[in-house]
Amino acid sequence: MFLKQKTENDDSELNRDKKLLARRMNLIFFIVFVLFVTLIVRLGFVQIVNGEAYRNEAEREETTIINNPVPRGKIYDRNHHLIVYNIPEKAITFTPPKHPKPIELFDLAKKLAQMITMTEKDIKKVTARDLKDIWLLQHQNGENLVTEQEKKKLDEKELYQMKLERITEKNLEELDRNVAAIFRKLSVAVALTPTIIKNENVTDEEFARVSENLANLPGVDVTTDWKRGSNYGDTFWNMIGDVTTTDEGLPAEMAQYYQARGNNLNDRVGKSYIEKQYDDLLRGHKSQIRIATNQNGNVVEREVISKGEPGKDLVLTIDMELQGEVEKIMEEELLTAIRKPHTETLDTAFVVAMEPKTGNILAMSGKVYDRKTKDFYDYTPGTFTYAFEQGSVVKGATLLTGYQTGVRTIGETEMDEVLHIKGSGTFSSSHVMNRINDLTAIEGSSNVYMWLTAIEIMNGKYVRNGPLKYDPEKIETIRYYFNQFGLGVPTGIGFENEAIGVKGTNPSTYFQIAIGQLDTYTPMQIAQYMSTIANDGYRMKPQLVQEVREPNPNGDTLGNVVERVDPVVLNRVDMKESYIERVQQGFWQVTHGSQGTARRLFSNEPYNAAGKTGTAESFKNGIKTWNQSFAGYAPFDDPQIALAVIVPHAYIDGYAAPHSTAQMISQRIFRTFFNK
Repeated sequence: MFLKQKTENDDSELNRDKKLLARRMNLIFFIVFVLFVTLIVRLGFVQIVNGEAYRNEAEREETTIINNPVPRGKIYDRNHHLIVYNIPEKAITFTPPKHPKPIELFDLAKKLAQMITMTEKDIKKVTARDLKDIWLLQHQNGENLVTEQEKKKLDEKELYQMKLERITEKNLEELDRNVAAIFRKLSVAVALTPTIIKNENVTDEEFARVSENLANLPGVDVTTDWKRGSNYGDTFWNMIGDVTTTDEGLPAEMAQYYQARGNNLNDRVGKSYIEKQYDDLLRGHKSQIRIATNQNGNVVEREVISKGEPGKDLVLTIDMELQGEVEKIMEEELLTAIRKPHTETLDTAFVVAMEPKTGNILAMSGKVYDRKTKDFYDYTPGTFTYAFEQGSVVKGATLLTGYQTGVRTIGETEMDEVLHIKGSGTFSSSHVMNRINDLTAIEGSSNVYMWLTAIEIMNGKYVRNGPLKYDPEKIETIRYYFNQFGLGVPTGIGFENEAIGVKGTNPSTYFQIAIGQLDTYTPMQIAQYMSTIANDGYRMKPQLVQEVREPNPNGDTLGNVVERVDPVVLNRVDMKESYIERVQQGFWQVTHGSQGTARRLFSNEPYNAAGKTGTAESFKNGIKTWNQSFAGYAPFDDPQIALAVIVPHAYIDGYAAPHSTAQMISQRIFRTFFNK
């Protein structure tokens, strides 16, 4: 009985355990069910309510802002004649995805090669390394060029280098250079940025074939590019400057600067002179497009943020009709002079024509004659990059410095005679004039009067047959006053390669600064110096641009004025007005006085010019030569134009030139200007 009772108790406990387990299992199942239902509800909510947003987020990897260029601004002359404009060119472009695969680019290059032929210039740019990379793409990455043992022993970089070294010239001969040239362009294209593949000599057939097959050419498009054109041929073209090609892109030395301003590496920018100096205006503001790409680099969204603004138009101070005539006159007079004897070293001339009251440059030119080809080439930048001995044209600055330092008074006389300096030799003017005053010293171009002036400024005193003694430190006093006229300092024209000239360093010849034989100056500096005297002592900044205008979409007329470039006074020379007027009178006597060195060509001219002639010793290829110069302005009472005309190495030493080529050029330019 006891055993039976014990068995019943055990069964009862077992049943209770089973029931407890069952309740626990039911509770667990219920919790799992609730969690499962919650998960389903949550997933449903996410999919229905936020599904689109999460799907976009999953697909989107990165947002990029792309800047596209706009039309470059035009350039006009002072009379609103169009000089420089954009010539449309058919172009084929490629916009690569975010992470292009080389094999895909190569396949695309092969397709394009059946439709277009690259220029010889592009084909020549393909390097041996480019060809080797292509060969590897065509031959399973060159796996057969290395052994299994080498693969285990070397890293990827070492293996790659080994493969390149084992590709032979014969291997490369089988490659299509046209495909290679296209592949090279595709490979260097910047992700998501349109890059020119071909824009030179794109034929109508090529343009049409690519257009018809765009669906099979991912990233490729047809569009219109441009190149700069001129209505005046080569006239003034060197000063207009160049724009980089699509291959050149941003100049390496300026790449960081341009990129910080939103430019792409392959953008075209001005690289010299006016195109460079005013690039920010001419280039305009690029259009901006926001591009969203997914994790595969594919574009999933494109939005125009800004349409951009075309480049502004420039109106120059240059008169292109006068510029053309100036260049013609220079060439004709150089040819005339070159045919004369003893001119073996002559081949160059420079001209700068400027408005004295504004600093506006009316014309500027440098011409060089090639005796071998019998042709001229342009060297206009030489007007501010080439400094040399200018001769007696600087004597006005010497006399003014003498007045201001107190070593000369108006009307003061000196004996123009041969100077005998112990240990140095004899020095004289080109012709002895006996006793002269300050005006006749300018009129007849007395060297002696100017030398004595400089010697006294430097605390020296000339004693016949005695040694010449003076304080060499005082040369800086003369240079200080010369600088005020623009001699020996930047003119302000603004080009980074402007020369300021070379200072003579031999103290024993410091007195030669008085006649333009010590320090060297550029034609632009001489033009500014003469303009300063013509403008009553006000030195003006040389200007090449007088207006900035809005582009006109119609192209028929100029747009509205955005900015007028006002004349800039750099300084007023530290000299009395009466001193400047005295030198002005001396300059008038140079062209009209009985002893005036330029009277033969200018005394009967109707425009009433004033000016100063000059000759200076120089050397070319070891031969002693003489530079010729003339600087002047007209009309005398109301100057409208100032000229600096320089003909370096005009004739060899020992030969007296029958006429001055610089004066002949000046006379003809004055006539052209006033007749016009």
